[in-house]
Amino acid sequence: MKNYLLAFIIPAFLSVMFISCNSHSITGVSGFADTDSSGVTYEKGALPVITFDEDVHDFGKLNEGEKVTYAFKFTNTGKAPLVINNVSTSCGCTVSSYPQKPIVPGEGASIDVSFDSAGKHGFQSKSITVNTNAQPPFASLRIQSQIIESESK
Repeated sequence: MKNYLLAFIIPAFLSVMFISCNSHSITGVSGFADTDSSGVTYEKGALPVITFDEDVHDFGKLNEGEKVTYAFKFTNTGKAPLVINNVSTSCGCTVSSYPQKPIVPGEGASIDVSFDSAGKHGFQSKSITVNTNAQPPFASLRIQSQIIESESK
């Protein structure tokens, strides 16, 4: 009788342990949901995705003091609205502007970056960091140019 109880109780106990160890909440690692960088939960695989046409732009040779602008075009290739939280630049000589409204899936827009070469010499490379609600939440862009000193110096 003792062996019969052990043969029944041990497999039942192991089954309960196996089932309880494999249950997860709907938002965790269950495979049913994803969470963006701001904590919003989406259906699995339905996060926004920012896809840039290019992530580096070379202005080529610029005369010192020249101001130039470039539009980094992107598309939301994900399945949820894309929100750009912030765009930061590595230098005060570089400024940016970006869409303030959510970008719906399939829609495109651009991040405009202006560079002022005043006081700059030689090769210049500036980074732009884009913070979004996508996963991963950060994207990196870069502009570069070769600054030629003005002959009046």
